[in-house]
Amino acid sequence: MMFGNGFDKVQIKTSGAEINLLHGGSGRPLLLLHGYPQTHVMWHQAAPRLTDDFHVIIPDLRGYGDSSKPQSTPDHYPYSKRAMAQDMVEVMSSLGYSEFFVAGHDRGARVTHRMALDYPDTIKKACVMDIAPTHHMFKTTDQNFATGYYHWFFLIQPDGLPEHLIGADPAYYLSEKLKRWSAPGAVFADEAVAEYLRCFSKPEAIHASCEDYRAAASIDLEHDEEDINKKIQCPLLVLWGEKGFVNSSYDVLDVWNERAEQVEGRALDCGHFLAEEAAEAVCAELIRFFGNK
Repeated sequence: MMFGNGFDKVQIKTSGAEINLLHGGSGRPLLLLHGYPQTHVMWHQAAPRLTDDFHVIIPDLRGYGDSSKPQSTPDHYPYSKRAMAQDMVEVMSSLGYSEFFVAGHDRGARVTHRMALDYPDTIKKACVMDIAPTHHMFKTTDQNFATGYYHWFFLIQPDGLPEHLIGADPAYYLSEKLKRWSAPGAVFADEAVAEYLRCFSKPEAIHASCEDYRAAASIDLEHDEEDINKKIQCPLLVLWGEKGFVNSSYDVLDVWNERAEQVEGRALDCGHFLAEEAAEAVCAELIRFFGNK
């Protein structure tokens, strides 16, 4: 058990999905959201270090891990960040929380961004890891971005193209993602990688993750356009990898200051996968930020 005996596994039904999660610890509630192409297991180093200070809740997003993979629609709404955010608010409500902290990495950070906009009275503080806002990234696309984030444009292709190509060798695709996005020399736990591959190899999971990206390039942008003048109201911590694409391509805090009222943050000595490449630094930042009342 990567998380030890201090975590319980449960399944919680929301209005649109069934969410698999672990939870453990005591204190104020802290929701941790994973990114692509991973699962809740990405928090295996960080979560146990946080349980002395927080009740830590670690779900698989819909479409990922052992959470359900709802059927999509032509507009991709079931995989919109709005739908994913609603799942998480309903999960936390089922656990007895009407307000909570949230930290998200990668896709989970995009869900966190939408959740903070849609539920300003629910999210007390938020942390986003190694992203710039989706709308900003699409609207400032250039050759550098299209090269570094080629997967954004590959995964949104219709008619099962990415599903077929990834499905031909999901182990190769997943291992390439971990290698290309991490800093040189980064090491991922074998047990964690095996879990990522077990979940990601399922055809329905590959399709659901593509739908996540298709939603990002369509209905999520519509929602972002509608809220273009709305800022995150709660305090926002932004963390990113010093050796990653986001750091080399954006003035990260400057971009987020356009989208939130109160922003702080810094780069950590790692690549994209902060919670696995720099777990100690991530935990120190989360305890400092969420622990300050």
